[in-house]
Amino acid sequence: MSNLYNYSAVNQRKTWFLMTGFFIFVILIGYIFSQAMDAPIILPAAVIFSILMSFFSYWYSDKIVLSMSGAKEVNKNNGRELYRLVENLCITAGLPVPRIYIIKDSAPNAFATGRDPQHAAIAVTSGILGKLEKAELEGVIAHELSHIGNRDILISTMATVLVGIVVLLADWFRRWSFFGGRRHNDNNNNNQLGVIMLILALVFSILAPIFAQLLQLVVSRKREFVADADAALLTRYPEGLARALEKISADREPLKVASRATAHMYIVSPFKGQEKKNQVSWFAKIWMTHPPVAERIAKLREV
Repeated sequence: MSNLYNYSAVNQRKTWFLMTGFFIFVILIGYIFSQAMDAPIILPAAVIFSILMSFFSYWYSDKIVLSMSGAKEVNKNNGRELYRLVENLCITAGLPVPRIYIIKDSAPNAFATGRDPQHAAIAVTSGILGKLEKAELEGVIAHELSHIGNRDILISTMATVLVGIVVLLADWFRRWSFFGGRRHNDNNNNNQLGVIMLILALVFSILAPIFAQLLQLVVSRKREFVADADAALLTRYPEGLARALEKISADREPLKVASRATAHMYIVSPFKGQEKKNQVSWFAKIWMTHPPVAERIAKLREV
């Protein structure tokens, strides 16, 4: 379908832009921390660390996420109905059939992962298979396929890992400041510069994780609206996904296998009670991993 997945090339460019920007960001953090700690080795260590983690996240993040979720792979033999549903939608969308996983959890939810359409996977909970009708499940699967087709998974996975590294570096510096501190230097000018760099580094260690987290959340919320629209286009039945979102959000059972690191990947936030119907303040919205479900449903019903 020619109108589907128009954001694929855009998201690939965004991914490389994100990786480049993060690389520069880590160098900046490494430089500030190395000056504050009077330890020049920190800068090259930060650069090498960022390169290794970016490479590792690109190739292995899908395996890590699936393992963390306790997902078990199924095929056309032991999951015939689910496999056929996914296969039919992939044929319509012009995508290769991803690996399909089931998470044994009664809370309804689903996510997609993988670095590209050829190495993608979709995971659904046993709860979503039992609680949704076929048209609703098709809407959910189409939504996840849209993430795959637009390569949203790569950029969201990179964002998750990069935020984690920033938080790790900031936490490492704060611990060093508490237990060790800068080595004494008799040169007054050096001492004055050291104090300035130390204050700057402390401020940076507090603010950097917050800004990094907000960036990840903005990326996550924006891609959900696009995936909803593409899912409606793929199934030609937006009401199916709208009803699925209503049922998933109305289900009060939390997803036990979810964590803060993986929450943004699911079709609906796995942490129940994150929003109340039609009562989400602007401040609360900026900290949400997903757009308010009511807004998503309203946009689908406008299609």
